[in-house]
Amino acid sequence: MGYWGYYVVGRSERPLGECTALAGVREELALLERRPDGWQVWECPSKDSTDVGNMNALAGETGAPALFGYVMGSDCVIVEAAAPESGAWTTCLARDATARYLADDELTLEDYFLDPRDAAERAVAWAAEAGRRARSAALLDVLTADPEPSAEQLFFRLLDRLGVLPQ
Repeated sequence: MGYWGYYVVGRSERPLGECTALAGVREELALLERRPDGWQVWECPSKDSTDVGNMNALAGETGAPALFGYVMGSDCVIVEAAAPESGAWTTCLARDATARYLADDELTLEDYFLDPRDAAERAVAWAAEAGRRARSAALLDVLTADPEPSAEQLFFRLLDRLGVLPQ
């Protein structure tokens, strides 16, 4: 059994853990890493789908794009993103594994998530609003990749391709 939990990504001068939008999980949040230009990655381990907050509210509160990644057993990641101007979008990483999790509820990927091409275009707009330059083809590679060696590493590859690079 792999990792279960959320990654919360945003840009702010103050710690994201202090944001009102994340008040419901403040005690569970832990700063994982700081990245250049005020970007922060926080972690909230959780076996259930804890409500970490509203990414639209977080983007509004910080005035910058925000992104949540819910990792399910290190198999797949549900990605929710929002930006103050370009709005919200949802996709997943490791689509086959995500589909297996949804099958229990008789739902399909199309019921919840953008297809990879549409998600890549929305991700390019998200990155541009963050002052970053992202390429649709590079994002599409991540959005259609297998989670090798883990879904967490795939999520961090997505951040890199969005221009939210580590130090």
